[in-house]
Formats: sequence, structure tokens, C-alpha cells
Amino acid sequence: MSLQSSLDPDLAARLKRDPNGLFPAIAQQHDTGEVLMLGWMDDEALARTLASGRATYWSRSRGEYWRKGDTSGHVQWVKSVALDCDADTVLVKVDQVGPACHTGTRTCFDGDPLPLGG
Repeated sequence: MSLQSSLDPDLAARLKRDPNGLFPAIAQQHDTGEVLMLGWMDDEALARTLASGRATYWSRSRGEYWRKGDTSGHVQWVKSVALDCDADTVLVKVDQVGPACHTGTRTCFDGDPLPLGG
């Protein structure tokens, strides 16, 4: 991950990160509220997202940045980004083109509902 970032210093000072410098980024369809996926960002990924208008994440498994849709064509056009109340998670409202999940489904959360109750 990049040690230097182009993220605004005031915003960077507010963010709370895990020991690896990462924070969760929830992608949500801007017009329907559908939760699409959860990715991870660091300061540089957030800076790239804000500057480009395309969602950029940090891949923990590959150890590199990835801009959603560069290989799949399933682009996330960013409509807004907000910090949660603790400044440890960002909500990225997007216009999702095609499936959001790497499995080919619209959302990463439509597959395996867990049972509720005793």
C-alpha cells in the first residue's frame, strides 16, 4: 500500500483504520438503496475514488489497488461518499453497471440467508 496519499489531510486525520491501514467501504446502489458489496480501502484508494468518480479498492488477497470494472466492465460510477458516525467505514453510493459481485450476481449479499430465531 502507498505510504503517501493524495487524500485531503483533514479527511485523513478523521479516518480510523485497522492495523493494516484499511477501513471497510460499503457499496450501495444510489437510487434503490440496494447493498451491493463490501470492499476495503486505504487513504490512497479513497483519494483515487474521490478524484476519479470510479470506485477503487485495496485487494487484501492480491496486495494491490483495483478499480471496479477495469477487467470485468462492471463499473461503479460514484455518486457520493460518506463517512459513518465513527469515521471507520465509508458508504460509497454508486451507479453499478452489471453485476457487483465477482460471482456474477447483482449483489454479494443475495446468496446465503442465515436462519433467524432460536
